[in-house]
Amino acid sequence: MKRTISNLALGALLAGGLALASLAAAAGWAPSGPVKLQIGFGAGGETDTMGRAIAQAMEQQTGWDVIAENKPGGGGVAMFTGVSAAPADGTVIGMGVSMPILINLVLRGDKLPFKLDSFTYLATVSRAQVAIIAKADAPYSTMAELIAYSKGKGGVPVAFDAKPQELILRAINKSHAAGFRPVASKSSAEMVQNVLGGHVAASFAAGVHIPYIQKGDIKMLASANDGRHSYAPDTPTLREQGYDLFVDPWFYFAAPAGLPADARDALAQALDAAIKSPKVRELVANALRNEVVNLGPDGTTKMMNAGIGGVKVLFGK
Repeated sequence: MKRTISNLALGALLAGGLALASLAAAAGWAPSGPVKLQIGFGAGGETDTMGRAIAQAMEQQTGWDVIAENKPGGGGVAMFTGVSAAPADGTVIGMGVSMPILINLVLRGDKLPFKLDSFTYLATVSRAQVAIIAKADAPYSTMAELIAYSKGKGGVPVAFDAKPQELILRAINKSHAAGFRPVASKSSAEMVQNVLGGHVAASFAAGVHIPYIQKGDIKMLASANDGRHSYAPDTPTLREQGYDLFVDPWFYFAAPAGLPADARDALAQALDAAIKSPKVRELVANALRNEVVNLGPDGTTKMMNAGIGGVKVLFGK
């Protein structure tokens, strides 16, 4: 019986591997040469780690030669500038984060060499879950209570580590006279420590805070995303609490505009299989404290178009 089970399991694994390897063939397309998967950030970060794991999985599953390349600069602007000008033949794709690109398009789109429609969108990996947190014993548990507390104190410091987060604080100051004093930080880890040490009244955080919530040291005031977090389904979003503001940093893939349909479909299928591989799922769980979420070509296109509107709100445009 044990041998039968083992043989069945082995057969299933082999069949799964053959099915993955035949994805490109099923789509009727294969690259004319190596596929360059360009990553818009430097080596060692979350985007780089996930991008390289996805490139490796694609290569193993399709038999293509997939080369991961770091192209840092401008939060992905430098990399996507190159991608937009590359041949639309499926041999160059880029991996970036949506918010830096959307912010640049809103603030200086007339100066960028690409537009939103300069790309063929292929896939997403996941969304960074951004929270607003406070120390567990703080005398406020919602954004309204934090604003009231801040007004009563003549203003309180609130930490951030990304421009969109600062924009949320300034927008709430403008609309509700909250008196928040934005405090620039280097990372979520630094912000969490400042919350625990009482150096700030609240802060943003993107995953590092979750163990502290589980231990009861920190509480979550709101989701700063356009949806609740998987680990805190009972905590409402800023929008649900009456503040029409959100940030949704998606990790996504795009190729040059004009990519033929067969190439788009083959790349999208290959990316989907790689993104859903056990290694990438584990990386996303550890790095983002979230699950893999691939919106696919149509969903990724809709996400980017909707994101422009959300960023315009942050800037009051």
